[in-house]
This record gives sequence, C-alpha cells and structure tokens, in this order.
Amino acid sequence: MSGNALCRIDDLTVRYAAADAPALRKVSLTIRQGQRLAIIGESGSGKSTLGKAIAGLLPQAARVSGDISWSRDSGLFTGRPAPGRDIGTIFQDTGATLNPVLTIGEQVAEGAVRHLGISWRAARDLARDLLEKVRLPHPSHLLTAYPHQLSGGQRQRVAIAAAIAARPSILIADEATSALDTVTQAAIATLLDDLVREEERTLVFITHDIGLASSLADDIAVLSAGELVEHGPARRVLSAPAHAYTRALLADYLDLSTPPLVSEAAP
Repeated sequence: MSGNALCRIDDLTVRYAAADAPALRKVSLTIRQGQRLAIIGESGSGKSTLGKAIAGLLPQAARVSGDISWSRDSGLFTGRPAPGRDIGTIFQDTGATLNPVLTIGEQVAEGAVRHLGISWRAARDLARDLLEKVRLPHPSHLLTAYPHQLSGGQRQRVAIAAAIAARPSILIADEATSALDTVTQAAIATLLDDLVREEERTLVFITHDIGLASSLADDIAVLSAGELVEHGPARRVLSAPAHAYTRALLADYLDLSTPPLVSEAAP
C-alpha cells in the first residue's frame, strides 16, 4: 500500500525550444511513498517528459513553469532527491544507456562507487550480487562481458541492476520493456514488481501499453497531448474510465480474445 505524499506536482508546464506546443500543459499530480504509478499515453503524449521532470533530467534548454516539491517527512532524502542516488532511471534504449567499451561489471559497479563511496572491489562484489538479483545466469562471468555479448532482455536486466546499484528509493522505468518481445516484457515487468515490493520502493512506470500497466500499477495517470486527462486507482480507471481518450486506449487494447484487465471490466 502507498503511504504519505512523496512528490507533489503542481501546474507543471514544459516546453522545448524547437517545439510548436508545450510537451506538458499544467499537469498536477501527487506521487505517494511506496506507490506503483503507471503513466500511460501514446507517443507524443508527454509521458517521457513527465518522467524526466520527476527525475530531474530535463535538458537545460527546456522552459519549465509550475512546481515539483518533495516531502521532507519521508526520511528517504533531504531536499530534492538526486538522480542516480535517490532516483534510479531505466530507459528503453539500452544501446544509449550501456557503454559498449566498458564491461558489465564496471557499469553496474560505477553507481555504487560514485554514490555510496565504496571501493571498486566492494562495488564489483555488489555488481555480481545485483546481476544475480535481476536473475541473470552466471553473474560472475558476466562481470567481464560486454553489452554486445548479451541479448536485448539481458541488457535490460543489466540496466536495471545499474539503476538500483546505489539503492535508490524511487525507480522510474521509461518504456523499459517496449523494445522486447512479449515473453521478455512479462519477465521484466515481474522483476520490476518484485524489486519494488521487496525494497518498498516507489515505482513510476511509463508505457503506452495499458495492459502492461494494469499488471503493475496501483494507480494510473493518462496523458494526452501533454495534458493529464485521467488519474485514479488502476481498478477504477480500467473498469470505468471517465475520459474518452482512456476508453479509446482500452478499446485499442481489448478484443474478443483478450481477458478483462480487472474483474469489474468483465461483461
């Protein structure tokens, strides 16, 4: 169950320099400690921009108005959480995330060395444990492997291990499964769910797949053309969507062979 308010977003508007319209328009949203929040929408809806804003990773040239405030009562961090240390981010493109000339062990260990201040020897041991934690086979051997030697699903697991190396209390997964086949998608989603529950982390899961969101989320926020059009408990949003855009997303996902996402959605 989610707890007290962790992050409060008020009237957030983000505009990129070369864009004709804002990527986000006056988005207001509260993220609670321990919550599993899915942010869904089609390409261009602004969901990745919202994730970057939460993570503190917007480009400097972006024009931002509104406010993102963090609770000082959580006991997780003081002031704004630091990217990498307090917030771990997992992106879709592991080709951009992982350095092709560094070993897997170096890349997973780097975050722990930088943010936890431990030695490379200790960080290497931690990296091996993390590779095992994300269910990769032969973790000791993988420490000296390179990204091109792994499959796409394995690289995504490495990216997850690197994201949790500094023990962040918040995980943001930005389309982390969309480049994978459906079997691997399900496995990665299950892994994320287990990691969040085990460490009582807060998860922000960004996806265009409303079906995948239904398997992970306590709450769902729906973005369309930069606007937050619906937000609420996943069961309510999926069984009785209030906005036409959410209904359209559900209609695109569901067909006669698709089981209901929640029991209330069954005819």
